[in-house]
Amino acid sequence: MPPAPINPLASDASSLQQPMVGVGWRQPHYGELLQQQPPLGFLEVHSENFFAPGGAALSVLEQGRAHYPISLHGVGLSLGSAAGLDPWHLDQLARLVKHVDPVRVSDHASFARGSFKGGTVHASDLLPIPFSTEALNVLSANVQQVQDRLQRRFLVENLSSYLNWSPDPNEPALLEPDFLTALARRTGCGLLIDVNNIYVNALNAQINGASGDPVQHCLRWLDAIAPGDVGEIHLAGHCRVQPMPGEEALGEIVIDDHGSRVCNEVWQIYAHAIARYGAVPTLIEWDTDIPALDVLLAEAAQAQAVLRATLEVTA
Repeated sequence: MPPAPINPLASDASSLQQPMVGVGWRQPHYGELLQQQPPLGFLEVHSENFFAPGGAALSVLEQGRAHYPISLHGVGLSLGSAAGLDPWHLDQLARLVKHVDPVRVSDHASFARGSFKGGTVHASDLLPIPFSTEALNVLSANVQQVQDRLQRRFLVENLSSYLNWSPDPNEPALLEPDFLTALARRTGCGLLIDVNNIYVNALNAQINGASGDPVQHCLRWLDAIAPGDVGEIHLAGHCRVQPMPGEEALGEIVIDDHGSRVCNEVWQIYAHAIARYGAVPTLIEWDTDIPALDVLLAEAAQAQAVLRATLEVTA
């Protein structure tokens, strides 16, 4: 399959009248959201939760699909794995995509599968990949395989990471935005920009003395991405974790836990993203300590208000 054409998202007047913001639709809100049917741009679900054929879970998803566009967001493809993609996993995703006909399909620029003692193991986590040419070659081949199989443009999300790879002295490492841009150019895939992930990484870099103002770092990061490459934006909360007594050497760390409201700084960075990228569909993620549905919808309403106000100013 040749690279898909890039279709920049228009920020015309009609976009301001349509809800562009969706929410992560999780089990505690299945019934209440179907009953209320609030005005939302889309519902996002984790693809792997609906791989089983038939059953209650797929029935709920079908009911949601009757009222809202669905965005399928995966956590297990292991796109950056040099061991290749799991054929079973890709088969299940292809079957689900055909059944649901989602508006977007995405996963992360990470790896989880690897060779170990003669077999292949899965870490069940989103592990970071180095921003090197070798890693870009692997990621590009795997993303292209997914797009060929699904026969659609795929979105790849930037990661919040808590460890870094030592660069190969014979190969200068790329900056993350340049790495993702090169991926988009090679494969025609789109990018899913998680604003909170960028901010969490910037905060941890600041704690470690490797970066200055986190907000300014994020704005420069966003400015390095071309508007036409961005197909979805994610917003979420994060938390600061202090070391336990006796573990001071571990130091403070910021975790992307999706367990609280979006902070003021991330709203500020989000407005900058909308000003640069236009009316990009935006997701409120909330996966731990899930609040009442009204709280989640209030966050979505705030995102919609920021998006609309930013587009009105920049129109």
